[in-house]
Amino acid sequence: MGLDKVLWRYLKKIVKNIACLNKFIDITNIYIDISHWPLHFKVSIKIVILKSNKEFYDSPKAYQSIVLLNTVGKLFEKIIGKSL
Repeated sequence: MGLDKVLWRYLKKIVKNIACLNKFIDITNIYIDISHWPLHFKVSIKIVILKSNKEFYDSPKAYQSIVLLNTVGKLFEKIIGKSL
């Protein structure tokens, strides 16, 4: 789940409907035509978690970071990637 609290599995079900997918493609094309990428798609949150089975946690290698992005924004990026 990303910053927008939308689960990827829900988006996958939505875009299985060809009419919905076409709407997402239309919106993506508009973003490209006007040369604008909404700010809320550029925001991310980095979460740092401990790696398991580490003896000491005083080294940066003992941690792993996860970046949460806007799920709908990732869908638009996938559409752009496929069209290139």
